[in-house]
Amino acid sequence: MTDRVLVLNAGSSSLKYRLFDGTDPVTHGLVERIGEPGGDAADHAAALRAVLSGLDLSGLAAVGHRVVHGGAEFTAPTVVDDAVCAAVRRLIPLAPLHNPANLAGIEVARELLPDVPQVAVFDTAFHATMPEAVASYAIDVEVARRWRIRRYGFHGTSHAYVSRRTALLLGRPPAEINVISLHLGNGASACAVRGGRSVATSMGMSPLPGLVMGTRSGDIDPAVVFHLHRVGGLSVDEIDDLLNHEGGLRGLTGENDMRAILRRRKAGDRAAALAFDVYVTRVKEYVGGYLALLGRLNAISFTAGVGENSPAVRAAALDGLTGLGIAVDPDRNARGESVISPPHSPVTVCVVHTDEELEIAEQARQALR
Repeated sequence: MTDRVLVLNAGSSSLKYRLFDGTDPVTHGLVERIGEPGGDAADHAAALRAVLSGLDLSGLAAVGHRVVHGGAEFTAPTVVDDAVCAAVRRLIPLAPLHNPANLAGIEVARELLPDVPQVAVFDTAFHATMPEAVASYAIDVEVARRWRIRRYGFHGTSHAYVSRRTALLLGRPPAEINVISLHLGNGASACAVRGGRSVATSMGMSPLPGLVMGTRSGDIDPAVVFHLHRVGGLSVDEIDDLLNHEGGLRGLTGENDMRAILRRRKAGDRAAALAFDVYVTRVKEYVGGYLALLGRLNAISFTAGVGENSPAVRAAALDGLTGLGIAVDPDRNARGESVISPPHSPVTVCVVHTDEELEIAEQARQALR
């Protein structure tokens, strides 16, 4: 088997791709505004044809596809056949914005590359190891079973990659360490990893709960939904939009870019200062909770756009935790070093560049083995 893998991430109106030869990226690109007037392609089939026509696919071992929701059915990377496609289609109600586009990418690739194995890599799969006590919601068990209501978690490819890279930084096998992985981007989630296995994560049945995000509210009292509907007169769709697209940093400040919020905060903007405080306080709550859940902690790793690039967020999120053995060295943090905790700190604080596409390529190879 060769080591060449093409990774595809099909969105509702976009197609991202990256070709790997082993761990080396050969080329990458993005097709945008698919199906829109003046866009790059009429549909996903046209977009993928255009991508494939410009690539050297000789010796291609597999195509790895990002699929957001695998439900309880898919707990590992899976070679695609008709039954897998049918199952991903059945899961669309759990991820109506993502799974249809992911499935479209798979179906087009199967048609255009019929002799190349297609592998689905699920965002939810890494979290399949969560104990039932973590994954279960305290509602009627028959209702939960019928409608597949439970905590699934997302960003699994990122948390898997980051937790392993953290072990490398510590010079220890992943099976020996406990890590809290903080994926802080426009979407954000925390994950408690014990011995290389996810035991808790902040997102739930959907990517909405947990940390404050760019446009998502994160954790919120469910009664807020009832109140907005019954008293405020908002429809279900309007509330969905409010929490998913007009919440989070955007809801608090009018914009979802942490860089802009940091500039406004520095200039004395009170709304930006509050948004920053809400954001880092929520991160700190999850760090403390996951430390209690894990029992002992070897490392905390920041990753993704905000986590990798904002010293202010990293410092504030862990401020005041020295009594738990958690501290950030100001100079190392400002320089963005891989390890930003003081020397000999009981808990190593890391900054790890995530690479979800490389993780998908590696998992695709794993599925073929």
